[in-house]
Amino acid sequence: MIFAFLGPIIRKKCPEGFVLTEWTRQRYGSVAALFLSFLTLVTMFLYMVAELSALQQIMTALTGMDGLPMVIVECVVTTIYTSLGGFKISFITDNIQGAMVVALIIVATITVGVETKIDKSLIDSSGLTKPTLLGWQLLYILPVAVLTNDFFLSNFWIRTFASKTDKDLWIGVSIAAVVTLIILTLVGATGLIATWSGAFDPNNPDQDGSIAFFYLLEQLPAWTVGIVLVMVVSLSTAAFDSFQSAMVSTASNDLFRNKLNIWWVRGAVVLIIFPVVAIALKAPSILQIYLISDLVSASTIPVLVLGLNDRFYWWRGFEVVVGGLGGILTVFIFGTIYFGGALQGAKLILLEQGLYGNDWSAFGAFVAAPFGGLLWGFGALGVRLTYQFFDAKVKGKRFDALDRPAYLDNQVEGAPEYAASDEIHSDPQEGLVTVDHKGKFF
Repeated sequence: MIFAFLGPIIRKKCPEGFVLTEWTRQRYGSVAALFLSFLTLVTMFLYMVAELSALQQIMTALTGMDGLPMVIVECVVTTIYTSLGGFKISFITDNIQGAMVVALIIVATITVGVETKIDKSLIDSSGLTKPTLLGWQLLYILPVAVLTNDFFLSNFWIRTFASKTDKDLWIGVSIAAVVTLIILTLVGATGLIATWSGAFDPNNPDQDGSIAFFYLLEQLPAWTVGIVLVMVVSLSTAAFDSFQSAMVSTASNDLFRNKLNIWWVRGAVVLIIFPVVAIALKAPSILQIYLISDLVSASTIPVLVLGLNDRFYWWRGFEVVVGGLGGILTVFIFGTIYFGGALQGAKLILLEQGLYGNDWSAFGAFVAAPFGGLLWGFGALGVRLTYQFFDAKVKGKRFDALDRPAYLDNQVEGAPEYAASDEIHSDPQEGLVTVDHKGKFF
């Protein structure tokens, strides 16, 4: 829903954009945009790893076969058709993905309801109906993690900018939110059912709770498993091609400003797939992959979105970069203090214990990241303003770092948004307005 709320604001401020980094470049300058682009590419890399890791684990769980061949086939097929069809083909596969999700939910709901038998003695002993410390912590962790991380997904922003009108965006996002809520409720409930039916054993180190849904489906008749396999591959393919297309778009636009032949960028993305596959096969936990990405986004996004509010016209790219890096550093500092060692503090950045450390480490990390980022950002603001103040005094100039931009008061007609007041030069007699695009970072 945050895309329906912020999408119209960003589209108005950056009508020519199609991803978040375009607005970032316009608002904060090239350095901050490159910083965000790097984090965006890292996020999509991790999402691709998680997608292939999930496919491989699901194939192994449902068939007992090695999932590597299917992973390789998916990479080859998606690379071919996304290279030929671009992002338009991704929109088509998204429709297929939506249909497959609905079909999978219907088939799973009916067959699980008919075939699965609950062992009532496992309900109380599992402890899943009792309140836990982690349960309360997740009421904070998951909204922060998911909300901030979605900002890094270029495939979401491309859809946001592609909507015909703001009303269409609201309608599309609202429908998606309702459907997603229903799907997540049904799929999430299968974790309970899998445990209570004995299909998933939380104490079995060879079973991963993130695919408990498929351990449950494994108990169903063979024809059901076959249908599920087809749907799973279709779903994974539709998701994977979106990340490939978004990575190509982000790299081409943000890093090379569309001056490099697109086939070179696509070739680079193909090369990236090799380490993606290698890491996916060794990834210990799908959830851990997402959590690392979430921690990075929780550090960066709060300091970034302050610039959407015109009251923060004095906020610059310097604060965004320092704040984003400072948020990660704050997690390290917290972990070092909490565990009493620098090594454990570094490991907390990678969230090696995931969410299930049965302590306050993960919760503390997701508090330290956004709030630490904001503190470092405002600290950077103080350093920058102090330097600019004394620099102005030494050079005998007026200190203008806090001057209100002309566009906010409509002082200069035709001035682009976000240009600082000292960047605008006008000639009333000629009716000309020129803008010097410098100073956005400092």
